[in-house]
This record gives sequence, C-alpha cells and structure tokens, in this order.
Amino acid sequence: MTSTFRWYVVGLLALFSGYVALEYYRPKPVDWRPTLINTHKIPYGTYVLYDQLPRLLGNDTVETIRVPIYNQLTGTPMELTDAMAQAPTRIETREPEAPSEAPETSEAEDSPGEETDSDAVEVDTTEASASGWATADSAASATAQDPTAMASEGEDEEDESDDEEDFLKTGANYLFVNTRFQATTTDAATLLRFVANGNDVFMVAEDFGGSNSAFLDTLGVGTRTVTLPAHAGPQGLPVLDSVTLHFTNPALAGPRYVLPGADANVRFEVDSGRVGRTLVADEKGQAALLRLDYGRGHVYLCSVPIAFTNQFMLRPATSQFAATALSYLPARPVWWDEYQKQGRVGDQSLLRIVKGSAALNTAFYLLLIGGLLFVLVEARRRQRIIPTIKPLPNTTLLFTRTVASLYRHGSSHARIAEKKVGLFMDYLRTRFQETNPDFADADFRERLSQKSGLARPRVDELLRLVNFARTAPQMTDQQLLLLSRALNDFKREAGR
Repeated sequence: MTSTFRWYVVGLLALFSGYVALEYYRPKPVDWRPTLINTHKIPYGTYVLYDQLPRLLGNDTVETIRVPIYNQLTGTPMELTDAMAQAPTRIETREPEAPSEAPETSEAEDSPGEETDSDAVEVDTTEASASGWATADSAASATAQDPTAMASEGEDEEDESDDEEDFLKTGANYLFVNTRFQATTTDAATLLRFVANGNDVFMVAEDFGGSNSAFLDTLGVGTRTVTLPAHAGPQGLPVLDSVTLHFTNPALAGPRYVLPGADANVRFEVDSGRVGRTLVADEKGQAALLRLDYGRGHVYLCSVPIAFTNQFMLRPATSQFAATALSYLPARPVWWDEYQKQGRVGDQSLLRIVKGSAALNTAFYLLLIGGLLFVLVEARRRQRIIPTIKPLPNTTLLFTRTVASLYRHGSSHARIAEKKVGLFMDYLRTRFQETNPDFADADFRERLSQKSGLARPRVDELLRLVNFARTAPQMTDQQLLLLSRALNDFKREAGR
C-alpha cells in the first residue's frame, strides 16, 4: 500500500468521522408518524394518555398487552399457538368395522367431520385449538381400547372450558387505540364472549376492517368516510376544513372540540334493528363515539384516534376529550393493547422478518460476507488506464470535393451539370412531391411557383436553365456557374 493511498484512506476516515459527528449532534426533526405507541413522546404517540390512565380511570392496574386477543382472553400460551400453526394436522375419519362392539359415545361421535364422505379432511389447527376439538383417530382408538377413556377426556375438556370461561369472566376494560383495528374471526368471537360476560371494550381507530370486519358485522355497525369542504392551504394545496365534535350528554355538551378534518372524517352507522347510543357527534349529528350493549357488557367505538395522541392531549382546547370519553368506563383493571401496533414482545428488530426465515437469514449473512470480501479485494485492485479511441473522420465531403475537382480539371462541365440536374430532380420529388415533372407544362410551373413561394418568372428562368443543361452537348464555365447559382438560390429561398 503506497503512502498516497494511505493518505486517501485517512482523508476518507476523517470525512466519515466528521459526518457522523455532524449527524449525531444535529437537532433531530420532528417525527410526525401516527404510531399511537404508548412509549412514544412524538406528537402522534400516546405516552401522555397511557401515563394518565390510572388517574383518568381511577384504577392503578394498567397492563400492557403484547399478545393476540384470543391468547389474552383464553390464557393460551403463544408457544402453543405457534407450534400448532407451524404443524398442521389432518383428521381422518374411518367407519368402525364392528359397530355393535363399539361402546356408545356422545362427544366422539359428534365431532366435526363424522358425516363427511371423503377419506381425510384438513382442518386449520388454530380454529381447532379455539373450539377445543380433538382428533378423531385418538378419540376412536381410546374409545375402542378403554370405554372409560372418552369419559375422562370429556371431563378434562369440560374442566378446560370452565377455566377458559372463568378467565373470560375476569372484570376488566380492554382498550385499543390504533389507526387500524384488525381481528381474525377467532379473535372477534372471543372478544365478543368477553364482552357478553360483563366486560367493556373501548376501541379507537379510523379503520375497523371495512366490509371484512367480522367484529363490526356481528355488532351491526358500519363505517363511512364523510365528505368535508376544503380550503386553500399555505402552499395553495387543498386542505380539509376542521371538524367540531361534542358530547351528546347534556351534562357534557358544553365544550366543543375542534379536530383536523383529514384525521376525523370517519363516522359510524348502526344497522336497522340494532340499538346504539351516540356519545359523541359532529355538527350534523353523525356519530364519532358509539356505545353498544352486548350481553352484560358494552362496546365503545371511537373513530377519532388523533384526539388521544400527545399533541391533542396537551392542547387545552382538546385535552379533555379523551378523559371525558374514557370516563364512561367503570373503575376496574385496564388492558392496554400494544400487540396490533408493536407485535409480540421481542419483535423490535428491523430484521425480525429476515431472522424469522432460515433462508433469508442465510442470504443476509452471505450478503454481509460478500460485501466485506468485495471491499477488501477491491481496495487492492488498480484499474489500468483506458485508452481514448478517436472516432473515424468523415471523409465523404473530402471525397466529393476530390471527384468534383477531377471533373473540373477535365473540363467535363456537361457531366457536372448532369449530376446537378439529377440532384435537382430528386429535390423536386422529395420536397414538393413532383415525381414526374414536365418543364413544358404551364400547370407544373404554376404549381411549383406556389409550392416554393417564388415568383413565376424566377421559376421559368430556373427551369429554362435546367432544361438547357439537360439538352446541351457542351457547357462553358459561365453556363455551369450560372446554373449552379440558380439552383442554390432556389433551394435556399424555397427552404425558408
């Protein structure tokens, strides 16, 4: 390694160190992402709300949930659901060979898939775990060997269902503050059972899944985006007008809360035949906070999550909106869901998707090793100088001048005139679309005068010279020069 190259490396390292120091000490720009994460102190985080929840709800028990709804409400470990999701099972149903010898069973014969005519039915393991089914083969074999086995299994299943039911009866408030609420069919069914047992669920989101939401379909509620008027913004771009919301309760109807229209334009619609109480409405009476009774519990749906963020919790004009909305919940333990925003505990790495797949993980390390080897090898390589290849000169004009000089020195003026007349005829054909001109035709002369924009006498004089050059056996220097000048002047004036 030469000394010059060492100085280059030192200079690059100094520039890199200066850039890192500049980036480190530079003021960080404001993060305007709507994360709604309870640990984020950015404008659209929910750190303030989460910190004030014990005071707002009158209960010190606030637990952050980082598991799916089904696992939280049933107590099913994540390891079990992960193992069942990665190892799908097949349930095979066979007709007993000796029906008269088989003992009478109730639960095994009523298992799903008994009446199917196919030899094997594939069942999703997640749904099987949710409903507590057992495989038909194990049930049938246990029944055939020991008549009391099925009875013991039935008692175990009843005990498990009782434990699950007791867990669902736990008095708690389940709180969701997201931009988008997503729930599978199993999660929605479990959550509704949780509400029916006397618990409350408070959901804040702009998007509840639309027409594919099993949770809203069961409750008979739909969402729609209202059209708001717009005005010109600071840079001339259209900006939606603000929205004014108020509580419908006469005791709380005093304050008016003004929110940005672009983030508060979703409203709820209750299907006919369903009963829902509007707690917060806009100026047109459209619901932004809705309470639905389900069983012995309640479901609260709010479509303005921006009102629960740090920015609007700290503004005096809107700080009481979230507190007033949450005051409808009873004073009991609170479950704050973070699973739908942050995922499971431990899934914080940006490379969690890559590390979750063996193939992607191997490819990632191979990429790092290959990049390191490329840097080490390429740093010692030198590229030889690439020679500059000059383009070949265009000698067409030189060749033409040489040929013309030969004609001129040989006094072959008639041949030169013949070449010029031939080029003139080609010019008439390509420029004025005169494929077969007749110089004696008066119509052709008039047409050529109009197309070229030259006077008729000029055209007649030119055609006379051309016709003379075509028929004369010999031409003098003056005649050739006169013909050449006439042709050049015609092309120049006709091309303007």
